[in-house]
Amino acid sequence: MPDADERFARARLAAGALFVRGNRILLVHKTYGNGWDIPGGYVEPGESPAEACRREVNEELGIDLPPQRLLVHDWAPNPGEGDKILYVFHCGELAARETEIVLQADELDMWRWVPVDDLDEYVVARLARRLRNAYATHASSGTRYLERGEAAP
Repeated sequence: MPDADERFARARLAAGALFVRGNRILLVHKTYGNGWDIPGGYVEPGESPAEACRREVNEELGIDLPPQRLLVHDWAPNPGEGDKILYVFHCGELAARETEIVLQADELDMWRWVPVDDLDEYVVARLARRLRNAYATHASSGTRYLERGEAAP
């Protein structure tokens, strides 16, 4: 009989923040990996996704903004990394605090407001799908469940 841990999925969890200004969203440029992304990162052991989002925004942007609403829950398996569950939270308005942004220099080198229609020029396709869904949910109410960045039943 297999070990109990082998019978159940063990997904990595990550959480990010969606900041909106009109038809644009805030992206940060990472000095490693795929380049552009939203502020966020992996959930640490014993930490909730909302706590991780708040911590990552504080670490990456130097601003303490708690999540206000879950926008997207995305099951996003990755062949090289296994199952992932990715959360995108709305963390309020950033416009009044934009001058307070201090990027985490060892991970980020710039930030930019990017039109939702231009996301494909900045991020990989699966992230663009997730962010478009988060943006659409931000404009309405509720939460969207996604699989690989696309609406699921």
